[in-house]
Amino acid sequence: MNWIYEPWPWYVSGPMIALIMFLLLMVGKNFGMSSNLRTLCTICGAGNKVNFFKFDWKSQKWNLIVVLGAIIGGFIASTFLTNDASVAINPNTIADLQELGFESAGKAYLPTELFALDAMTDIKSLSILIIGGLLVGFGTRYAGGCTSGHAISGLSNLQLPSLIAVIGFFIGGLVMIYIIFPLIF
Repeated sequence: MNWIYEPWPWYVSGPMIALIMFLLLMVGKNFGMSSNLRTLCTICGAGNKVNFFKFDWKSQKWNLIVVLGAIIGGFIASTFLTNDASVAINPNTIADLQELGFESAGKAYLPTELFALDAMTDIKSLSILIIGGLLVGFGTRYAGGCTSGHAISGLSNLQLPSLIAVIGFFIGGLVMIYIIFPLIF
C-alpha cells in the first residue's frame, strides 16, 4: 500500500491529462482555471457594473465542477493519501531559502512565514500576498488565460498565442526567482 502515498509517475498522469484534453476538445471545451473567477463574479452580479462580466455564465458552469473537483481532490490527497507533508526539493534550494529566512523550506507545502495566520498581521507578508495576487490577476487577464489554460489547453490546440504566453510565464518565473525574490527577502 506504500504506492498510494507516492506521486503518480508521468506515464500514468500524463496520459490521463491527454485523455481529458481529448475529451474536452471533442465536445468543444477549453480547460483553464482563471475563467472560473470571471464566471463566479458574473454569478454574483458583476455584469451589472462591468461589461467584461456580461456573458452567459451558464455555458461555463461545467468548468465550476473542475474547481470543485480540484478542491475535493486536493483535500483527499492531502488528508488521506499523504504520509509526509514535506516537499521533496533540492537540499541546496532548502539551504538558500533558509538563508533568506524561510525556516519551513522543505518541511511544508506552503511557506509558513507567508501563509500562516500570524503572517496575516505582518505588513510585509500581507503586502506581498496582495500585490502578488493583483499581479497574477492582471497577468492572467492580460494573457487571456492562466498557465493551465495556455500550457495544457492552448498548447494541445497548437495555438501560437498560448506558446507565446507559456514562454512569457517561464521568463517571468525566472525573473521573479533570480532577480525580484532575492531583493524582497
